[in-house]
Amino acid sequence: MPSKPSDVPSDAAPAAAGRRRRLGNRPVFFLMGIVVAAVFTVGWGIALVSYNGGLGSTSYQVVAWRVLSDSEATISFQVNTRDPALCLVSASDARHVQVGQTEVPVEAGVQDVHARIETVREASTVEVTSCREQGSQNDPAQ
Repeated sequence: MPSKPSDVPSDAAPAAAGRRRRLGNRPVFFLMGIVVAAVFTVGWGIALVSYNGGLGSTSYQVVAWRVLSDSEATISFQVNTRDPALCLVSASDARHVQVGQTEVPVEAGVQDVHARIETVREASTVEVTSCREQGSQNDPAQ
């Protein structure tokens, strides 16, 4: 190992200079990566908010569900919404195959909802798939 810089062979100096130059470009790529990640994160957040219909516009919680027979199940859930909403309820069998589905209209406000779902075979799970606001009843655009 050379003890002084003058002991370094002359052909090693261009390689060392090349390495320094290449290392100098890395902060640019790092900053570009951070900008791309930030744009992606903001875009993803906007997409999620717009898909859900805005922040906190409709929320629901399943209280109970029950399988009554091979062709029928029931569900009770609570919905909190500013405007009237339409909730999609589905039933699945033990293999997670959908065996029944129904749409349930819900009035504005906090509502306790009870729904009956007809199934093609015995269900093992009943769930609220989604609840979406339908707009105000007084909205002239409807």
